[in-house]
Amino acid sequence: MIPMVDLKKQYTSLKETLDERILQWLASANFILGPEGKLFEKEITDYLGAKYAFGLASGTDALMLALRIAGIQAGDEVITTPFTFVASASAICMTGATPAFVDIDPKTFNIDPEEIEKAITPKTRALIPVHLFGHAADMTQITALAKKYNLKIIEDCAQSIGSTWENKMTGTFGDFGCFSFYPSKNLGCYGDGGLICTNNADFAEKILMLRNHGSQVRYHHEVLGYNSRLDEIQAIILRTKLPFLNTYNDQRRHVAAMYHHYLKNLDITLPSEHPATKHVYHQYTILSKHRDAISEKLTQNKIANAIFYPIPLHQQKLFNNHYAHLSFPNTESITQQCLSLPLFPEMTEDQVKQVAKLIQKAIDAT
Repeated sequence: MIPMVDLKKQYTSLKETLDERILQWLASANFILGPEGKLFEKEITDYLGAKYAFGLASGTDALMLALRIAGIQAGDEVITTPFTFVASASAICMTGATPAFVDIDPKTFNIDPEEIEKAITPKTRALIPVHLFGHAADMTQITALAKKYNLKIIEDCAQSIGSTWENKMTGTFGDFGCFSFYPSKNLGCYGDGGLICTNNADFAEKILMLRNHGSQVRYHHEVLGYNSRLDEIQAIILRTKLPFLNTYNDQRRHVAAMYHHYLKNLDITLPSEHPATKHVYHQYTILSKHRDAISEKLTQNKIANAIFYPIPLHQQKLFNNHYAHLSFPNTESITQQCLSLPLFPEMTEDQVKQVAKLIQKAIDAT
């Protein structure tokens, strides 16, 4: 059996340190907005190269707070990709604004900057580029467009922590960077957790209020806020893992290189990596007309695999056919061919070879 990600193996490697820190925390009885959270925020700020970073309850909350602080409201449009997890668009809807979808670059799976410019209207207020699967979007072109049209940039970095574009961390190009620490992420906690970063001092002050019921001083509520705080126990887990994040990402890149080697001669399209980025392979996603046969063969042999994402956002029931008249050819083609394979830092070469052999057998049988 090969899982998509082996969380037990990673926990075992950190068990002694984690268990000791968690027991100390339990004895302290300091559970919410305590010292561990503050230390994590300082450490992750240093890691990202941002001026301010704040722990939140989830990556979705990070998107919602960013949109709120950016002034997005009913009647506005926010451009994003239809090939992503639903939170990238549902957070826009929560503000009353409308997602404006544009197609993707079929090589990187990320939003296509040339399509962005075509979609900008007088109602457009912001861009949400998603750094999908650990590959950075083209932030050179995206930041240029935002400057040209005076648009806010909210980076969805749920899958890209540690990824760079031209040696600069994702999450630090725009007005906000939004991260998820869901357990399966490259830096994951043991529950829900998220982070928002910014280089704007006024935005930072508003984040502090909004994440804590609109309050800076206890029982004094200045604005309508949220209850979105990173628990201390999750901060401990993230602080313990953060020093290993670059190593984890390098190991992921090594596993991806092994996949490249063992899959290169098969009738599939392998993930690509733009020269300007460092791909951190949150997912290793192939394209194949044999996708369903490959998935079935892997599943039969107890090897996890997943389709991210089978239904593009513009075709989701959520939007009540609002986008039914639209077509995004690259996105629609890729949703019919994409398959994500197991990839985690501790994955061995024998496991990669096992996956590759089964893929070969599935293709040969079709």
